[in-house]
Amino acid sequence: MPPRKLTQDAVISAGMAMADESGLDGLTMRALARRLGVEAMSLYHHVANKEALLDLMVDRIYREIELPQARGQWRAELRRRSLSVRAVLHSHPWALPLMESRHRPGPANLAYHDANIGCLREAGFTGAQVAFAYAVIDAFVYGFVLQESTLPFDSGPEAASMIVTDGFGDALRGYAHMMWFAEQVIPAPGYSFDREFEPGLDLVLDGIEHVVLRGAS
Repeated sequence: MPPRKLTQDAVISAGMAMADESGLDGLTMRALARRLGVEAMSLYHHVANKEALLDLMVDRIYREIELPQARGQWRAELRRRSLSVRAVLHSHPWALPLMESRHRPGPANLAYHDANIGCLREAGFTGAQVAFAYAVIDAFVYGFVLQESTLPFDSGPEAASMIVTDGFGDALRGYAHMMWFAEQVIPAPGYSFDREFEPGLDLVLDGIEHVVLRGAS
């Protein structure tokens, strides 16, 4: 059976799969070539170097995000987009530090930012309001995803167990408010950090709507 033809798309897909499995530290051109069953030099016909590969991988991330529609209702569109960003970053946790760091943004990256700005402009936001809204929404979304990705637990029961088994509870004894939170809030049925995302996002959108309407009046 003849070997599968190597393409840039195959290189990007393999690079993303490696990063999803073990993070960016394990992604080297040599390791990527082994995964694809080719010599390392073969990769350079499709990507110039690892930085170029990262540019392409980040652009693929942006391509996976649902774009807001300029003709839609801005609040609903940016809410839907924010939920999509979070879902994509959960699938590719290595991507968050790279999202806004690329010096050579690709077409999907640029189309993403253009769609977000266009959605707000079409809704009648001024330049200052576009800058404010875009910054505040992304600060919340990216910040929340970063925090939940670094927490040492995923649920209330896991957090409660950590407090007991890791001796964390003993360290809280001298901190009354932390102790209250650990004893009364975390063990409560249904508690999880991730449940705060959508109410928090709605609060951010409510605040932006209030500021924009106040400015318009």
